[in-house]
Parts: sequence; C-alpha cells; structure tokens
Amino acid sequence: MGSAGSKLFRQPARLSYTRAMALIDKPERARQLARAIASDLSMYHEKKIVEGVERDTLFDVMRDEIEEGRALYKSRVTPEIFGQGIYDRALVDMLLKARGNVKSKIW
Repeated sequence: MGSAGSKLFRQPARLSYTRAMALIDKPERARQLARAIASDLSMYHEKKIVEGVERDTLFDVMRDEIEEGRALYKSRVTPEIFGQGIYDRALVDMLLKARGNVKSKIW
C-alpha cells in the first residue's frame, strides 16, 4: 500500500486544503476516526488479514498498511490524543477481535 498508487487514504478531490483542518481533540471523535481507518483496512485487505491471523503474522503482513493508517490518524489528531493509543485499540478490535472465528494458534 505505501506506494504512490495507494487510493485507500487519499482525500477526496473536492476538499480544499487552502484552510487548515482543525485537529481532533476529543477522544470520542478520535475513536470514530481510528475505527473508520481500521474498518477500511479490514474491508480492503480481508484475505491478507485472515492469513495473518491464521499464521499469527497479522501485524507483520499488514505493517505497511497499518503504518499508512497511523500516519493519517496522527495527521488528524492532537499529539495528546495520539498518545492515548486509540488507533492501536481500534486495530485490535477491527482486525483481530473481529476475526475470532478464524482458526489460529493465538487462541
């Protein structure tokens, strides 16, 4: 994903960046953003995620995608919010816990 051709996290062309976007400083809004990013990862990389859960390599095989999402999240929230681990919890919930039905040695 980290290539110039990545479409997952591109901003819509209709948005104007001539004015700065306000950073998210509310935990609930940050959770929504983190879950939306994790949901996109889940939707676009289902096969890779399932294989990663089966082999207990999820965070290795999804490293590039996860870090791209982390960079987006970090660019949209205040440093205080970023330091709360909200994005990482969303990843666990959306990528790992949601695959509890997948046969794996991790459970």
